[in-house]
Amino acid sequence: MTAGSARAAGTSWTEFGRRLRSLRRAAGLTQLQLGLRVGYHHSVLSRLEAGLREPPVGLVRRLDAVLETGGELAAVAAAPREAASEPGRSALDPALFAPLPGSDALGGKRAPDPGMWPARLPAEGLACPLHGTAGCAVPEPGALPALLDGPGPRGGPVEAWGTGGRGAVSEADLLHGLTAVLACLIREAFRHEGRVRAVEGLLRAVARWAEEINSAGRLPYGQVRLAAQYAQVAGRLRMERGQSGVAMAWFGHGLRWADAVRDAPARATLLSDMCTLVRLDGDPSLMLGYARGIGAVDGRRRWTATLSDLYQARGHALAGDAPQCRRHITLARRGFARLDARDHLEAPWLAGAEGGMRVDSAIGGALRDLAVATGDRAAARRAVDATARSCAQVPPQMRGARLLLTLRLADSWACAGDPGAAVALASEVLPEAVRSRESMVVAELRGLHSRLTGGQWGELPEVRAYRERLLDVGE
Repeated sequence: MTAGSARAAGTSWTEFGRRLRSLRRAAGLTQLQLGLRVGYHHSVLSRLEAGLREPPVGLVRRLDAVLETGGELAAVAAAPREAASEPGRSALDPALFAPLPGSDALGGKRAPDPGMWPARLPAEGLACPLHGTAGCAVPEPGALPALLDGPGPRGGPVEAWGTGGRGAVSEADLLHGLTAVLACLIREAFRHEGRVRAVEGLLRAVARWAEEINSAGRLPYGQVRLAAQYAQVAGRLRMERGQSGVAMAWFGHGLRWADAVRDAPARATLLSDMCTLVRLDGDPSLMLGYARGIGAVDGRRRWTATLSDLYQARGHALAGDAPQCRRHITLARRGFARLDARDHLEAPWLAGAEGGMRVDSAIGGALRDLAVATGDRAAARRAVDATARSCAQVPPQMRGARLLLTLRLADSWACAGDPGAAVALASEVLPEAVRSRESMVVAELRGLHSRLTGGQWGELPEVRAYRERLLDVGE
């Protein structure tokens, strides 16, 4: 950012510059001395302290380390600045708070399991709505008992959830607490059917809170970021239940909220969920559009580029375009290998063994889809390898993922021309798969069934036994 553009945008980095100057002086360092320690010219530090440019993320981390701030500068850098960028125009378009889909009644009022309560944010990939990945502490669940039981019938969340009226719980603590509640709901989502109503009920309350602040002329930055996170979870829960219309409505609201506060990570992950939804509908062109949108979110973030390539690979596979599918698989593998600590902070689900599991799962799915579209058994055999690797890395607690990947592995064997291996794998999970109402599991089971019973293998003994067992389980 040039000095001229910084002035045109207002004083959005003034607070960062003020804190940097104060911390540098407290450490007894000149700009020249500090610049030598962090590897930047002192003129850069001068411009930062004057609030004339945005600080590079890597430099913020080095400044925090050298000045031993405990992450203070990272928190300041991540804090909202939109209200200062356009004086007198801090409020958002009221249309952002249009009528919302889903349930308005809270369900599952039982408080989340205290053992699942996070000590700090991010948790379950959810960053602090105010300070991003700065590592904000979360209040103890006992400090917010009314919040955990759900909002009252009237009034904004600060009034309804405060333990003693407005001001008893600070706005920041309430935002931190609501983020922690959402993290717990994510962890419990597969164990409690009522959690979708709990998520949607809390989301509507957060949206009303944001609308109240917005109507007063103040930017509801943290509330809108939190609403985008809740909308994404609500959309995922609806998608898992096969309610694609409601799911897409929530994703659309979340995307508009993320754009309103320039939340790039939320935009990328919302677009990825929209890719999944249109893939279930078998729409490769729309999926490719959303996938390319992920890559356009921010060219500096490697994890968004990796995510974009994974979804583009699946979109091209649906369309039967083998060269482009393989090209994006190669790009995704290269991108995943280059992810760094910053990427893992924003996308922890792409780190370590879990990240490898998710990448192999997506690649296995793309190769299986390509085999279905083209009849390429070599692609199906590569799908077997990738899906088997992914299945071997699934943590024990992710039972839904293991079920889905087992069915995908069986289908990959069917596409590769080995119905015996497909039936053997599917038989292990058939009762659980038939009982499942999750849309992605249902889609995998339906595809496997069509491959086994709709072709030349219908009269094989193992396939007849599979069909009979399927009928028995269904009864």
